[in-house]
Amino acid sequence: MNIIGKNIRQLRQKNGWSQGEVAKRLNISIPAFSKIETGITDINISRLAQIANLFEVSTMDIISKEGENPQSINNEEIASLKEKLAQREEEVIKLQKKVIDLYEEIRER
Repeated sequence: MNIIGKNIRQLRQKNGWSQGEVAKRLNISIPAFSKIETGITDINISRLAQIANLFEVSTMDIISKEGENPQSINNEEIASLKEKLAQREEEVIKLQKKVIDLYEEIRER
């Protein structure tokens, strides 16, 4: 069983649904869903999105390895980048103020 199939099975079990219930919600046969869950059949992006929507998770949650939390990694990286951007903006403002002060000093001479 591949990672994607394992994650889908865990989501299905977490919701207390049978393979038949999920297959019906996806409008596919039970054997077709079973092959997705066991990794025999690879799924395309549109089917992945459909499954993610059904379980109300992101596609990244389905394709990530166990123990990985891509959303929290992204959130941490975004927060860090926002902080760096804020620091750079402060530096730009200080430099702009220096340029203005120098310009006014030159104008006064």
